[in-house]
Amino acid sequence: MAPAAPGRRAAIYACGITPYDATHIGHAATYIAWDLLVRAWRDAGHEVSYVQNVTDVDDPLLERAARDSQDWRELADREIDRYRSDMTALRLMPPDHLIGAVEALDVIEEFSGVLADRGALYELEGDVYFLRSADSAFGSVSRLDAEEMIKLSAERGGDPGRPGKKDALDPLVWLARRPGEPAWDSRFGQGRPGWHVECAAIATRYLGTAFDVQAGGSDLIFPHHEMSASHARVAFGAVDGEVFARRYAHAGMVRLGGEKMSKSLGNLVFVSELRLSGSDPMAIRLSILAHHYRTDWDWTGEGLAAGSRRLDRWRAALRAGSGGQGGVTAGPGSAGPAVTGESVLAAIRERLADDLDAPGALASVDEWADATLAGASSGDEAEQAASAWLVRDAVDALLGVGL
Repeated sequence: MAPAAPGRRAAIYACGITPYDATHIGHAATYIAWDLLVRAWRDAGHEVSYVQNVTDVDDPLLERAARDSQDWRELADREIDRYRSDMTALRLMPPDHLIGAVEALDVIEEFSGVLADRGALYELEGDVYFLRSADSAFGSVSRLDAEEMIKLSAERGGDPGRPGKKDALDPLVWLARRPGEPAWDSRFGQGRPGWHVECAAIATRYLGTAFDVQAGGSDLIFPHHEMSASHARVAFGAVDGEVFARRYAHAGMVRLGGEKMSKSLGNLVFVSELRLSGSDPMAIRLSILAHHYRTDWDWTGEGLAAGSRRLDRWRAALRAGSGGQGGVTAGPGSAGPAVTGESVLAAIRERLADDLDAPGALASVDEWADATLAGASSGDEAEQAASAWLVRDAVDALLGVGL
């Protein structure tokens, strides 16, 4: 397994939200994964640069605003604020830069201009497209055949069937102004940017032409990550040997009742609603960390209840280990060998270093909690308290769970 960041500096770009609805559990699971990576990097001594975008002008946002008779900018701002609030409640470390597409219009235009100067763009009825044929390495991210690419492009916001395109897979770089939609001046005329060029431009402006990790959900592998990388290779490949992401990290999909949780299906569980219903954000976080980030899994009420029970048990063990009153007792036969704070810290570090194995890290804390509540902790009271505080700090710093 190759290290995600071999140098002292570690850089990650995570594809962000399109803010037309509240943050759901699928969002939370994805961004918690990258939060773990950032925490592990910082613990290992890396200087971390973390950039995330917000696609704050796009078709889904404009369609939702029109449907609900809202101003699109007010809708975006409200949902961005809600997203920030939800992520703060779940104790995610904020990115160094959270960049909206509207904020980055100049950056996107400049990047698109580089593509144009390299002869990689063409115009179609006022819209501007990228020539995927300009990139000899196109397809190297997803490794899919053309038929599957076309299918996924149609499902995920592309327009492979549009007449006049030079290739069905050529992605939109600049959308000419449509009646009733926001538009901005550019060298390509009035309009707004495409999705893939947005991320390519923001990532390379804030992290450089090459960086360590491009992160997102597994549904972004194609077309989004493929196209963004292709844009960057064409823009910078002639002058830089190493371009765009050295590694990709893709989070699995969260399902509800066996169906992928998505806005289009309307089967969403919102973080804000869980919080309003009284769920402890730390229980929500633990219920997510119980699943490896790359797996697809189902959100259930029992999963949340299990996260709450685990949180209660860890907190009870902390009270017991630090000299307070424990509220939970160990079941018959649950006593095991003494587990120290040092061993828990080492185990969490080891598990996170192995492809962010959060379930394994949780198991190491479970082992400590079981031993502590069973009275199997070693050392005198002062040593047990110091051990308990070390576990608390390790869980806080590395897993993002406040006890």
